[in-house]
Amino acid sequence: MFGNGCGQRGGIRHEASGRGRHGGGRHGRDGDDFDFGGPRGGRFGGRVFGHGDLKLVLLSLIEERPRHGYELIRTIEEMFDGTYAPSPGAVYPTLTMLEEMDYARIEQSEEGGRKRYAITDAGRAFLDENRVAVETVLERMQETAETMSRMRSPMSIRKAMRDLKHALMARREHWSTEEADRILTILKKAAKDVRGDA
Repeated sequence: MFGNGCGQRGGIRHEASGRGRHGGGRHGRDGDDFDFGGPRGGRFGGRVFGHGDLKLVLLSLIEERPRHGYELIRTIEEMFDGTYAPSPGAVYPTLTMLEEMDYARIEQSEEGGRKRYAITDAGRAFLDENRVAVETVLERMQETAETMSRMRSPMSIRKAMRDLKHALMARREHWSTEEADRILTILKKAAKDVRGDA
């Protein structure tokens, strides 16, 4: 899933939870303090990016190659398998802040003259200092994407999954060999039926 948006998954990191040496610039924030109210996420009810995360994700994407704002939005949407896309109101102010911090610069693309953002030497050095942290952000994004994907299942299915989990947890102190074998047989058969195996 994340290979489409970030070809260098091991090469991106999250700035720890602070603001960094520039803080939020004149914007006062990193532009990513928003919840799942984007184009694809209104029903999930939680925050996608923590403070500073979007800034690092965008910078890591333009490290791969220069991109314009709309392309960055679509790339992040692909990373979430279509279940979420950040709003322009979060992405564009963050790109402006990266430019003000001298981490990104604007270049004119040959595709209709739209502005593309490219990483600067200072931006690359900043990422080099934060590789482990950006990797943490990407892993958290993948976990969030997987959770959002699961939540697309019908409510009745999600309820049945919770009921099964609770039933297993309720019996955890009463396992015998025979009982474990019985439950294992049930679970294997259920998984086979769900997959539609012959």
